[in-house]
Amino acid sequence: MLAQEIIRHKRDGLPLSPEEINHFVSGLAGDSWSDSQAAAMAMACFLRGMSQDEKVALTLAMMRSGEVLDWRSENLPGPVLDKHSTGGVGDKVSLPLAPILAACGAFVPMISGRGLGHTGGTLDKFDSIPGYRTAPSLGELRTALRSAGCAIIGQTAQLAPADRRLYAIRDVTGTVESIPLITASILSKKLAAGLQGLVMDVKTGNGAFAAEMTMASELAQSLVEVAVGAGLPTRAWITDMNQVLGWSCGNALEMHEALALLKGEAAEPRLLEVTRTLCAELLGIGGLVASLEDGLQQVDRALASGAALERFARMVSALGGPVDFIERAAHYLPAAPVVRPLIAKRGGWVSQMATRDIGLLLIEMGAGRRQSTDRIDYRTGLSAVRGVGERVEPGEPIAMIHAADEASAELAEARLCRLIGLSEEAVPARPVLLARLGNGV
Repeated sequence: MLAQEIIRHKRDGLPLSPEEINHFVSGLAGDSWSDSQAAAMAMACFLRGMSQDEKVALTLAMMRSGEVLDWRSENLPGPVLDKHSTGGVGDKVSLPLAPILAACGAFVPMISGRGLGHTGGTLDKFDSIPGYRTAPSLGELRTALRSAGCAIIGQTAQLAPADRRLYAIRDVTGTVESIPLITASILSKKLAAGLQGLVMDVKTGNGAFAAEMTMASELAQSLVEVAVGAGLPTRAWITDMNQVLGWSCGNALEMHEALALLKGEAAEPRLLEVTRTLCAELLGIGGLVASLEDGLQQVDRALASGAALERFARMVSALGGPVDFIERAAHYLPAAPVVRPLIAKRGGWVSQMATRDIGLLLIEMGAGRRQSTDRIDYRTGLSAVRGVGERVEPGEPIAMIHAADEASAELAEARLCRLIGLSEEAVPARPVLLARLGNGV
């Protein structure tokens, strides 16, 4: 087969055969397809879409492009579970979720990604921890999982290598929002991780890839159907991304916020609600609880007892991070040299956020990448971000800006004034949990 002929078939709207899809995926993994050919194929899939059969074939081919883990020989005393988010600004749910689940008896080999488009990446947050290995060997992954019950890592060289290459190409070619490619990218990694249960957090709103509820529903349905068709029990929640999730956005700042939640010091209500709900769903899928209410109670006990925090500490240490990271996080996490408030010039209620534009601003500040080879400044971002529906008095901060220098801080201040709106009338807080897909407890 010729790569250009396969591209032409999809460009012209013809369905691809499993053989053609396998040729494409083998070319990604073995480099027989050039970056330009892979980019053309991604754009053809984006513009023409893919049928359910094509999505299943692509997902399974990408899963089989590397090693597929099988945890049965490990005799783990609990189910192997995971969660995935389609991405947003300030979305740090994975950081507390994995250790909470581990504290409740599950095992979580979480294969995460880096920032994609305007959204932040879980791995970038962990890269802010000195020594933490986001690309361990499979042996190290197994050791960490046994020690801590959870391991948040990136794709190893052995797991779904075709997706790793396509992921980077999508980030810089305007094809991030393709539902077939999102479905195959997410599920190929999850299937390769040997999971027994999965919950999807599908974001919708002005800070999500699926800006409209219609697209979010289509994506959630695609993910659930393809996953279940491949034998992986899966449920999905559609959640709101019309504002920053939590109080912070930016890698080290989000790590601080996640630690505060695990320590029981403070938790932004929307972030806590999403985290608790997704954990409870997974505990139900894994057969560890009989109902969602039971699951929520288990989550609360894991947080209140400190068991979840302990699991997080074990994970960091097992993957090369400091053994005293929890106690000395402020020492280890980098801090920006310039911190200044965004002051409200008048009083009012926070009425809206241009969330995607906030994500793009973070990239300009260094917290994300313009190109896949760019280095990230883990110090930069925003903290103490006021949520929609909150009252702000004149002279109070709407957010704190953490910047690498004065020029970057001034840019952020000028831009944020236009991206966070204030209303003279009271604005109701928006619900964060919007819809649930999938059957079960």
